[in-house]
Amino acid sequence: MTTALALPLHDAELAERLTGRMSLVEELLRDSVTSTDPIADLASRHLVNAGGKRLRPLLTLLTAELGHADRREVVDAAAVVELTHLATLYHDDVMDSAPVRRGAPSAHEVWGNSVAILTGDLLFARASSIVSGLGPEAVRIQAATFERLCLGQLHETVGPRPEEDPVEHYLQVLSDKTASLIATSARFGAMFAGCSAEVVRTVTTFGETIGVAFQLADDVIDLTSDGTVTGKTPGTDLREGVPTMPALLLRARAGAPDATDADRAALALLESDLSEDAALAAAVQALREHDVVALTRRRAVDLAHQAVAELGPLPAGPVKEALVAFAEALVDRAS
Repeated sequence: MTTALALPLHDAELAERLTGRMSLVEELLRDSVTSTDPIADLASRHLVNAGGKRLRPLLTLLTAELGHADRREVVDAAAVVELTHLATLYHDDVMDSAPVRRGAPSAHEVWGNSVAILTGDLLFARASSIVSGLGPEAVRIQAATFERLCLGQLHETVGPRPEEDPVEHYLQVLSDKTASLIATSARFGAMFAGCSAEVVRTVTTFGETIGVAFQLADDVIDLTSDGTVTGKTPGTDLREGVPTMPALLLRARAGAPDATDADRAALALLESDLSEDAALAAAVQALREHDVVALTRRRAVDLAHQAVAELGPLPAGPVKEALVAFAEALVDRAS
């Protein structure tokens, strides 16, 4: 099976190698979610079969190119990060009441919340089984990443403490909930390819930074694109009260002494009952027309530039160029 890469690469040989290894990852993913239990089998396959960009395993395979990329451990590690990501999606969709994921009905819409949550747990178990074969250090890293994923979701759910700045709180949530797994994806690739400690540190820092940029770009896309791009209903986060950077910036703007009537009107729409589609569409449109979207986009771009700068210690060549392209592609989605 040939797997198309989500990231266009200028180096044909690198693209061919990554395409071949992504096919191995896809095969391992399918094998990993196969179950003799019919319900578990069907529910586990739901998001794997829905596809997706596979950005996390792609990043693992890409950073492995800085060392001995043909090691089997690299493919196993790439499957681990994607299974972990898929598991979080099952849980996130329940917590956010998201009706659509990757263009298909969310698992909880098909089987209910309990089955969706248990399926996510099952995928975590499958990821843990594979990572156990990669050694104690890999298990420790996976456990620490899982802890950060849970803390990010917990802090998002609870919200900032009274003394906390909501924007800074949100950036920490993104670092834990999104960037931690992207950083681990990059780390695993270099680590299992036998790269030096400096290279492993460099790509891990890159992944952490670009992970926050990635989610800020998603905040923009959620408001500015239709559901065919995201696979989700535009404004789903607004409807469910999930904080996003544009909404937080608008609240800060509307509460400032120099707030304009337009600021307050947009906030009123945002804080209205969004259960009706027309009300949600009006709130989305108000945010689209406000400069908080451009400010969020600028934060994403600035972080992407920072991530690229962090690649400085890596040797010049097609892998470094591809990592730069990886960073640019993540935020270009929000342009």
